[in-house]
Amino acid sequence: MNKDLEHNFVTHLEQNQNIVHKVCRIYTSDQDSHNDLFQEITIQLWKAYPKFRGEAKFSTWMYRVALNTAITLYRKSKRSVKTSDYDLLSFKISSEEYDYEDEQRLALMYKAVKQLNDIEKALVFLYLEDKSYREISETMGISEVNARVKMNRVKTKLKKILNP
Repeated sequence: MNKDLEHNFVTHLEQNQNIVHKVCRIYTSDQDSHNDLFQEITIQLWKAYPKFRGEAKFSTWMYRVALNTAITLYRKSKRSVKTSDYDLLSFKISSEEYDYEDEQRLALMYKAVKQLNDIEKALVFLYLEDKSYREISETMGISEVNARVKMNRVKTKLKKILNP
C-alpha cells in the first residue's frame, strides 16, 4: 500500500468528511445507521480512491461516491445496511462529532425529504449544498437541463408535503 496515497486520502477525507455526514443524515434516521453508513461510504471511497484522477474536484467525486453508495445500499437492503469490516483498514481518521442539535431547525425539512425517492433526495441534498446545476448534473450523471427540470418537480413535491 502506497503511504503517500493513504496520506492524501486521509487528508482529503478529513477536510471533506461533513459531505459524508450530510449524506448519512439524509439517508438514515438514527445514530447507529448513520455511523454504519459513514463507515461504508468511507470504505467505498478508499476502494475507489486509486481511480480518482483529479478531473473533477475531490468534493464532487466524493459526493458522487457517497450518494451512489447510500442509494445502492438502501435499494439492496431495504433500509438495513450491511457494512464491510472497518478494522481491516490500516489508517485512522480523526472524526468530528456530528452535532444533531445544530440541525433541529431543519428537522421538518428532513422529515419531508425522507418522503422523497432516492434520486430526489440526492438532488435536494446537492441543491441545499449550494451546488450549481452544472455541478449537480456532473455529480448525478445527467444533463444540466434534466437537473433543472427534476429539481423544479422536487420543489413542487416538497411544497405539497410541507403545505398539504
